[in-house]
Order: sequence, then C-alpha cells, then structure tokens
Amino acid sequence: MTKLLVVDDEQIEREGLVAILRRGISGLDIEQAKNGKVAVSVAERFRPDLVLMDIKMPGMNGLEAIERIGAADPDVKFIMVTAYDTFDFARQAIKLGVKDYLLKPSKAADIVDTVSRVLREIEAEKRTREASRQQSNALRKVLPVVETDIVTQLLFDHVHDVHLDELVGLLGVSTENEKFAMVVLTPSGSEQSYLSVKAKVRRMGIGWIGALYGRQIPIIAFRDPGQSFRSQAVAAARELLAAAPSGEGQGWFVGIGNACASLDQIRRSYREAQIAAIEPTLPVKYRLYADMPALGPVREGREARQWEKRFVEKIRLGLWNEVRADVLEFIRRCENEGADLLLSQQRALELLWLVSRMMAELGMEAEKPLFSFRSQDYRQLRAEAGLLLDRMRQAFEEHQAGIGPDAIRRIRQYIAEHSHEDISLEAIGKRVGLSPFYISKMFKDQFGVNYIDFLTECRIEKAKKLMADPGKSLKEITFEVGYNDPNYFSKVFKKTCEVSPTEYRKALLGKKGQAVRDA
Repeated sequence: MTKLLVVDDEQIEREGLVAILRRGISGLDIEQAKNGKVAVSVAERFRPDLVLMDIKMPGMNGLEAIERIGAADPDVKFIMVTAYDTFDFARQAIKLGVKDYLLKPSKAADIVDTVSRVLREIEAEKRTREASRQQSNALRKVLPVVETDIVTQLLFDHVHDVHLDELVGLLGVSTENEKFAMVVLTPSGSEQSYLSVKAKVRRMGIGWIGALYGRQIPIIAFRDPGQSFRSQAVAAARELLAAAPSGEGQGWFVGIGNACASLDQIRRSYREAQIAAIEPTLPVKYRLYADMPALGPVREGREARQWEKRFVEKIRLGLWNEVRADVLEFIRRCENEGADLLLSQQRALELLWLVSRMMAELGMEAEKPLFSFRSQDYRQLRAEAGLLLDRMRQAFEEHQAGIGPDAIRRIRQYIAEHSHEDISLEAIGKRVGLSPFYISKMFKDQFGVNYIDFLTECRIEKAKKLMADPGKSLKEITFEVGYNDPNYFSKVFKKTCEVSPTEYRKALLGKKGQAVRDA
C-alpha cells in the first residue's frame, strides 16, 4: 500500500483531508501528525511515500519539517497545504522539491486529482528504481566475469576499443592514474589459493584480478598518487602474501612490474612482473622488476631489457629453436667473458625457469627445470641446459598434440552458438580444460582475429537478422544478442557497421523516414 502522511495543526482539517482521500483513492495507508515536530518523528518510523504538509504551524513550521524529512529520506514527496498563496512560500517550497500545493479550502475533486497525479509519479519512480535495482543486481553478478575478461585480454591479446572502454566503465574504476602488474605465484595452484587472493584484492581495493592459470595469478593494480610506487607495491605484496592458506606461505612469491601510464602498456608491466618472479626461493618473497639485474647476455641498460622482452615473447609464441639459440648464446658469452662458472649456471637456470613459467601461463605443467649436478665446465653446462630445454619442448608438443587440431574450431563454434550469453575466456577455459591465455593465443593464431572481436561479430550478425522483424524493438534485440545496455549496443554496432542500428534497420526494411518502434 502507498503510505501517506497528513500534517496539520487543526484536527478538523486533518480528518477532513483523510476522509476525502479515503473516499477518492483506494489502497492508501494514512497516518496523521499534529505539527512539524511530530511529523518528523512519525516520518522516521512510518517512512511515507507522500506527505501533505501544512505550512503555518506553531513551533516547527511546515517548510522546516519538509527540509528535515527530505534530508532523512530523499525519495519522499511533498504536497504543500496552505492558506497563503504567496510567492515567498512557493519559492522556498520549490527549492525543497515540493511537487505541488493545495490552497485552503480546496474542493474534494481538486484534492483527489492533485494527490492522484503525484501518486502516479511516485509509482513510476518506484518502478524505475526497481528496474535499476534489478539491473544493478544482474550487473553485480557479472562484474567478476567482466573483470577477469578485461585482465585476460589486456595481458594477452588486443581488445576491441569500444568493448574495453565500456567494460572498464562498468567496473566504475578511473584509469587515469598509473597502473602496474603483479604476479602471485602459489605452490599448488589450487582454487582455494586463488579465492584467497581474490578476496584479499577485493578487500584492499587495489585493482583487478585475472584468471588462475597454472600456479600464477595476474593482478592489474592502480597507483595511489598519495604514496610512492615502491611503498604501495611492497605493501600490496605483503598483504597478498598474508592471504596464503596455512602451511603454504613459504611457497608463495609476488613479482611486481614497473608502473605505466596507460592500459595499452600494461602487458609490458606484466612481463616484467613475470621476470621479477623467476626466482621464488629468495628469502624475501616479493621482488620488483626494477631491483633485479638483467637476465640475458647484455647485463645493463635499455638493450638488456629489450633482450629480455624479446626472449619472453619467443617463449610465448613457441619459437623453440630461437629460445634454445638464445640460451646457448648466453652461456657462450659467459664463457668468452671468463665469468664464474657457478654464477653462469645460476643465471642460465633463471632463463630456464622463465621458460617454464611461460609454459604454465599457457596451461602446461612442465617439470621444473633443475640442473642435476654442478657443471664442471661450460661444455657440460651447455649440454645440460640443452637437455632441459628439449624436455620442456617435448612437454609443449605433447600438450599441443593432446588438444587436437580442431579444438579451437570447436571453441569457435561454441562461441558462435552461445554469443548471446555472458561467456568469458575463463568460463570457456574451464569448459574445455584449457588456459584462457592459451585459448586466446590459439584463437588469434588460427583465425587471425581475437576472441572478443569474434564474439562482437557474432552478436552484431545476429542483431542484423533480428532487425528484419519489425515486431522487435531495438531494446529487445539488444538483450537478445547478449548486451545489457542499448546505448552500448548502439555504439558497438555503429563502430562495426559504420551506421547506427536505426539507420541500418530503416535501410533493411526499405522504409526510410518511417519511425521504427525503438522503445
């Protein structure tokens, strides 16, 4: 029932209004208050939808009471009841959001008409708020999926510009500040470890968390301009390490990449975080990329960092001959420079660990590379490093063979058939038992287009077919093809087809100038 509060210091006036409203409008729950002070108290308990407020009352007048009640409940509406038809009262009432006013005395029909009109507005607002609440609840359920998909796409593949902007907007996070990547390594790669890290990231509010792959958990963190990058990164790493379940803490490690200005550069920071985490046995269980020496044959400066990143990319692309050549070239240069053999062996092992880590990113659990003995000379070091690389390559090729040549085509078909649903790389990965990062890479390799662009293409093609039915509104089509916001659908459609949905539909139906039902 709609709740209505009648406030007047004259009992006869109050009861007269109540009687008129009960006769003229059904479904009202009405209470009364004899002055402004009592009205504030009753409103706090009763929570009315509408208040009929007398203005001239002893003590707290009606305008003061309206201000107090409206501050406590912004949704409540007011109708001013007064014998004073003055500009000053009207001006103050408008400032306080009063919907209308009744002059004393008023005809019963005028009272019923005025109150009925405001009640219709209240009901319309209630329906709007309820629809918004339901949409917010639905959005809240898919936000974790949206967040995971953003991280997966940013760190591994290009994202459709409109899609990324809209998804970032849905998360309600400003991306103007610098950001940086973190990689959390866990010994077991268990779902419990992942959930612990996810809960910690949520509580800290530091950024977005991606999908678990192997034993790695990627995070995109946003810079806090109120503190230095180092102090923020170290504090975040310590908090994340504290999320380790009992007994696992010693096996956890956090790698931290450098800060970057835009999301377009976050993949570089992510690679840096991976490199920073190649040696998880350090006493301190976190490391910033800026604090570690270069891995490759060039030990300092920009050239060294560029070599590292090219090496990482070769691993990711499965260019095994080049990866092997780089590792053996590094060992050869160490020998030519007369470097300590034990130190060279340790540095070569770091490169092999990085290869193993990148394989885990693609969903392959390779045996952790370890030298079986201390090399006696550089010949032995080259031979054993080559043997370890051969084992990892074999694991890579066996993984490829186990997937089958048509696995990605089946995934493509699944996306096409389910494009109207809230599907993500993480969900698809769980369905087929593959890493979302691996799916993204293979999808791009086989079809020349990334996953999100293909999903968008499927949705737009389905929308085009549905537009041929003049009985369907654009809003209905929006939800039917998998989008939650008609404005966003229109933006994506125009970017893809170079015309708006309305323009395309008019041309399709051959009825230019004729209005199409869009509501």
